[in-house]
Amino acid sequence: MEETWAGSGAVIDITDPDDQRIAAFRDVRERDLTRHGQFIAEGAVVLDQILASHRFRPVALLVLRERLAGLAPRLGALPRETPVYRAERDVFDRIAGFPVHRGVMALAEPVSPAATTDLDAALAATLAASGSVVVACGLSNHDNMGAIFRNAAAFGAGAVILDERACDPLYRKAIRVSVGTVFTVPFARWGGAEAIAERLASLGFECLALTPGATEPLCSIRDKTPRALFLGAEGAGLSEGVMDRCRPVRIEMAPGLDSLNVATSAAVVLHHLGFAPQP
Repeated sequence: MEETWAGSGAVIDITDPDDQRIAAFRDVRERDLTRHGQFIAEGAVVLDQILASHRFRPVALLVLRERLAGLAPRLGALPRETPVYRAERDVFDRIAGFPVHRGVMALAEPVSPAATTDLDAALAATLAASGSVVVACGLSNHDNMGAIFRNAAAFGAGAVILDERACDPLYRKAIRVSVGTVFTVPFARWGGAEAIAERLASLGFECLALTPGATEPLCSIRDKTPRALFLGAEGAGLSEGVMDRCRPVRIEMAPGLDSLNVATSAAVVLHHLGFAPQP
């Protein structure tokens, strides 16, 4: 069965989990679609972020039948060529390979050209506003990566830059934890962390390295200047080469513990840099 809905293109009923039209949605826990340039995003809130982005676009939607009516405004915002596949609960879960409680899955992809122009504009705007960017070095945990994007969006960071070892923010779990902010916060992968520090410094950013061993506390920073916050993986931290190119700072905390989760640390620092009172 096929019908139209709220100004969008076709709404197509899927009754067979093996239907080849929904192959990209099948067993999404077992496959990493980002290797093929496409990715799966879950939930209506995340879909809103895709629709708000000009760097990514929806390719197709798989929607639980009972959720369709509530999605009417969003479906109306889809390009007419975007198919919406509708399925009952048992078929939907068999397609995905696990119970998808949100009942909404989007197949999406980057819009060409790549985000280089977006990133250049974001960096220029951040410099002009004396704002901050985040640099993720060697982060391998997708939960942390998603949370860092959410914090970057919440506290006004202009961009997120990834080194060559950082995990993919377009992985399904990272997208979910970020509540879709990976689609609206400009990001790019630049290569080695030391080279990233040198490049950002040459652009006019002061590079900060967050480390519990620093002698300078974060609270001592009160001036407003463009800054790049370098974050290392929990445990390994940042390399000596990166530390040598940055200004080390630490978050003061109660005795007995000297570190926080990396995403929590990012939130503390970004809030301070963006909202701390000026002298």
